[in-house]
Amino acid sequence: MTRIRWRLYGLLLMVVTLTFIDRFNMNVAAKHIQQEFALSDIQIGSLLSAFALGYALFQAPGGWLGDRFGARLVLTGAILWWSLFTALTAAAGAMGVFWLVRFLIGVGEGPALPCTNKMIGRWMAVPERARGSSLFLVAVGIGGAFTPPAIAWCMTEFGWRASFVACGLLGAGVAALWHWQSTETPAGHPGVNAEELAYIQAGRPAAVAPGPFPWRRLFASPGIPALIVANFMLGYVTYIFYTWFFLYLVNVRKLPVMAGSYWSTVPFLAILIGAPVGGYVSDRMVRKLGHPWGRRVPVIFAATMSCLLLTVGSRMQNPYQAIGLLAAAAGCNSIAAVTSWAVPNDLSDRYAGTLAGVLNTCTNLGGALSPVLTPYLATRFGWVAALDFAAAFMLTLGILWLLVHPERRID
Repeated sequence: MTRIRWRLYGLLLMVVTLTFIDRFNMNVAAKHIQQEFALSDIQIGSLLSAFALGYALFQAPGGWLGDRFGARLVLTGAILWWSLFTALTAAAGAMGVFWLVRFLIGVGEGPALPCTNKMIGRWMAVPERARGSSLFLVAVGIGGAFTPPAIAWCMTEFGWRASFVACGLLGAGVAALWHWQSTETPAGHPGVNAEELAYIQAGRPAAVAPGPFPWRRLFASPGIPALIVANFMLGYVTYIFYTWFFLYLVNVRKLPVMAGSYWSTVPFLAILIGAPVGGYVSDRMVRKLGHPWGRRVPVIFAATMSCLLLTVGSRMQNPYQAIGLLAAAAGCNSIAAVTSWAVPNDLSDRYAGTLAGVLNTCTNLGGALSPVLTPYLATRFGWVAALDFAAAFMLTLGILWLLVHPERRID
């Protein structure tokens, strides 16, 4: 049996890693932009939220485009779009222009994860779905670990504008490689032999005829609404690490900028470990316990641990102990997120792209709120209270997953 599906996994990993590089570069550049243009923390939070807002609003439309016109083609166009506006960030010279460019980068990245998830559902065998979905979080780990020191070095040597131009050129290269090396389906790839194709297609339900998305079925039981709210809360907590962790280390924990850029990678190293472990455990638990408990148990355990780690870590006086505990919380979040990404393919084959877009819209609406509300809570009540609020969200998330039913397909 050939293993072309894992080669496609590698290409998708490259694409999703690029999305996080172009998301995190602003987090590091924010310090320099804030000083150059005399922006407040609230204004910087607004810039960080601009990306999340555009990203959230175009998740479901991007997933629909992938379902309608093919995930491979839509993904190529999306990479070129957001790479262009990433490069154009270097030309921005005012708060309004920065905000618009970051919003348009988010619009371009909107289709990326729903289309990637659809490709995973199409290419990965049923017993490998959660491991396939772990690539989103593996990419977070790689992008988060690589981006801060690389962007900090580039800004130190060449200025912050050069770092955005370099990211844009990298995106053009990734778009070309993806388009030339991928196919929409396993059956269309010349390297996939009959054995691998049979393995990928085994255990799938009969194909569903094209038709309108079954919106009513989403709300026929409390399972999907509970999943939507849980994803919103997960997005809120996750975006604290995406957007404010570097500035938290520099401004609150008083680490030097270069030291902060290195230590801010620790949560992403934890994600890099937690994501594949979470995917393996989720798939194994489904084989052992079946649905729904096979999907529920890893999420409930991870959410509870994240709540405890956020609560204790925020109170640590030693900054390096605090970093370790908060990073472990980020790793637990990645375990919960892996299973959340596997659920759209559990629930549907035909509509997996749109469903993933709907769920990730909710995740990123939480992400859009996080960069603004977190500094507000920290300014008003202190950073311990701001992280306690995030911990409460994780505890509630675990409770909501008791209502989630991945076995109730909407096809």
